[in-house]
Amino acid sequence: MSRIGIYAGSFDPPTLGHMWLIRQGAELFDELVVVLAVNPEKTPFLEAEEREDLLRGMVQGLPGKVRVAVVNHGFLVDFACEARATHLLRGLRNTSDFEYEKVLARMNHRMEPGIQTVLMVPPSELEEISSTLVRGFVGTPGWERWVAACVPQSVFECIARAQERK
Repeated sequence: MSRIGIYAGSFDPPTLGHMWLIRQGAELFDELVVVLAVNPEKTPFLEAEEREDLLRGMVQGLPGKVRVAVVNHGFLVDFACEARATHLLRGLRNTSDFEYEKVLARMNHRMEPGIQTVLMVPPSELEEISSTLVRGFVGTPGWERWVAACVPQSVFECIARAQERK
């Protein structure tokens, strides 16, 4: 039986922490599906199409079978079942993440006992990086230096272009 992992998020914007987890998942699973979860009720920092393109670029050349999918409705565990996934991959940066992810993992297990959640802890240099932190930096004088340290180069370039349009 193939081990198929699902790594989902809003990736708004994708960070180096996301990239680290994608790489780990590519090595851990026979197939990894990176799921861009789009919430049509929220105003995004980057448009869904931009994030999808960035993610596709980020997964190119990774070992194993890695693909990007977009989901804009329903429960992730339902998508995981449709994709014949065996695992959900999630990252833990701190104790707050742990408490939140523990609840999600238990609820997903209740909804679909055949899908297990794998929690991974990033290296210390990535543990404080979040999309929320990056979004908070953008626009502040000198933001470029800090954002460039938190996101892949392609993401930084996308954010810089978006800022130039404003």
